[in-house]
Amino acid sequence: MKTDVHKLALCAVLTALALALSYLENLFPAALFIPLPGIKLGLANIVTVFALYYLGALPALTILTARCLLGAMFAGNASALFFSLLGGILAMLLMIALHRIRAFSIYGVSIAGAAGHNIGQVGAAIITLGSTAPLAYLPLLLVVSIFTGALTGFIAALLFAAMNKTNLIQSKE
Repeated sequence: MKTDVHKLALCAVLTALALALSYLENLFPAALFIPLPGIKLGLANIVTVFALYYLGALPALTILTARCLLGAMFAGNASALFFSLLGGILAMLLMIALHRIRAFSIYGVSIAGAAGHNIGQVGAAIITLGSTAPLAYLPLLLVVSIFTGALTGFIAALLFAAMNKTNLIQSKE
């Protein structure tokens, strides 16, 4: 990374990209392909995974938090903020831990993030409803997270491969 200003500008661009992907995803709901309530591909998580591997944990967490806050503000949906933040932060903490111990590839880290996001959102539903009924939906969400997380990891891996070919990845040393 060149400078702190360069890193800050990249974080701003990545936050805007994550917001745009999230908005775009809402235009074409996954329910058209997967007829289950609440299912999303999580395209904005491509940015989160990329940021974690390219910039590190703190910038990735900052981008995720900014995306959740700005997304809720722009959509005018404050109630969704709790679900988004709880799911996103749990996902991010899992991905940071797995990335640090280097136990999984980018695919495994992304799948764990998708699963963590679903667990966090079910937790938010339990808190909001005051009932454990949403737990019944969790196994199905976890199965779907294997596919959505793998897709996110695959696209992030393709992005890194393309950056390697064009020499856009700079040494962190």
